[in-house]
Amino acid sequence: MEEGVKKFDLEERLIVFSLLDIEIVEILPNTRAGNHIAGQLLRSGTSPAFNYGEAQVAESRNDFIHKMKICLKELKETNTALQIVKRKPLVKDLVKVNKAIGECKELISIFVRSIETARKNKS
Repeated sequence: MEEGVKKFDLEERLIVFSLLDIEIVEILPNTRAGNHIAGQLLRSGTSPAFNYGEAQVAESRNDFIHKMKICLKELKETNTALQIVKRKPLVKDLVKVNKAIGECKELISIFVRSIETARKNKS
């Protein structure tokens, strides 16, 4: 997590996470594998920030839960893409990749808990 970003400001964390994913995408090699992973990572890594914005103006509790679950799915997909980048490895310097993996796992935990809480409060 970037210094100065409050841990509870989820929207800001998702934006910072998106920017980190974009930085990783931009250092991936211009190869078939690099381009494929780059496209996947760019879509899934930025999607949670956009979908969280939609969740904040959800029309119902069910709509909120649905949009939060989309965020969770995209974060899990991003984690998989980052793991592939790390294990191949597709970049020489893994500092940013490791940082993104750590933040992604924290965000996944936050979304799992948020969805559980929303489900409990639904009834």
